[in-house]
Amino acid sequence: MITFGNPWYLLILFILPLIFIYRSFILKSKEGSFRLSSVSIISEKMIKKGAHKKRLLSLIQYLTMALIILGLSRPRIIENLQKKNIEIVDIIMVIDISSSMLATDFQPNRLEVVKKTAKDFIGQRKGDRLGILVFAGESFIQCPLTIDNEVLLSLMDEITVAQQSYDGTAIGMAIANATNRLRKSDAKSKVMILLSDGSNNAGELDPNTAADLAKQFGIKIYTIGAGTNQDVSFIPGRGYIRNEIDEKTLKEIAKQTGGQYFRATNTQGLEQIYSTINELERTEVEIKVFTQYRELYGYLLIPALLFGFSGNVIGRFYFRRRF
Repeated sequence: MITFGNPWYLLILFILPLIFIYRSFILKSKEGSFRLSSVSIISEKMIKKGAHKKRLLSLIQYLTMALIILGLSRPRIIENLQKKNIEIVDIIMVIDISSSMLATDFQPNRLEVVKKTAKDFIGQRKGDRLGILVFAGESFIQCPLTIDNEVLLSLMDEITVAQQSYDGTAIGMAIANATNRLRKSDAKSKVMILLSDGSNNAGELDPNTAADLAKQFGIKIYTIGAGTNQDVSFIPGRGYIRNEIDEKTLKEIAKQTGGQYFRATNTQGLEQIYSTINELERTEVEIKVFTQYRELYGYLLIPALLFGFSGNVIGRFYFRRRF
């Protein structure tokens, strides 16, 4: 977009037609005359050349004046520059992979529904760093913090239920492991999303102690209890198991760290919970717009000087040659 720093100079352009009219009609009628004894001393070629000289020099003068006026009006191009300051969020999804996650109260089972919902959540977090930690009787980092969503999605697909030798629910150790991954983060917001369908029955660290440690590092924990409200759930090949979600502990963890506790009793509820967390932990984007002007007067004043100089040269030398 082109604007003018001194737009009032453009008004002078309207004076140029008035100057032309004055010089062409009014001033011409007042020109003096002289008599010659014979017109033969002035050739037709000289007459034509004189008229040509007058028109050419007038054109150069008008162009010079127009360019000077346009230059003084300071035409310039506006270039808007945007500077974005993005405050990323570091998020580790802590997922229970104990054998109870094979329960079919979520179809086809709890773990597969969690994986699908978590993948949808990953797809909505553009620019943030996400990681995956899985736990049963022990905890393992499935994927460290990364902005590569393709890697996250691929590693999410590879999650399976823990082997029998590692079965159990070590919530405290899982929080401690995830805290160790987040504690050195420079992100403004550090978040843990902990999903479990049981109670802490393994590991050497109490969940509340681990949550207090996370709080000291400014880590917020959202906790999700997954499973229906029924007393038992069915696991293929194993039979029925009791639903033992320790909601009290999960609520205390969330409260200690400034997060929230959610209960997912079906697939739709779990999807809504992840959607809610996605809205609560939005990436902050600050956009600053800077206006930069690229001045164009140089492109006008330099040609004006050249036109003025060339008009002077033409008037002094070219038309004074003898014929």
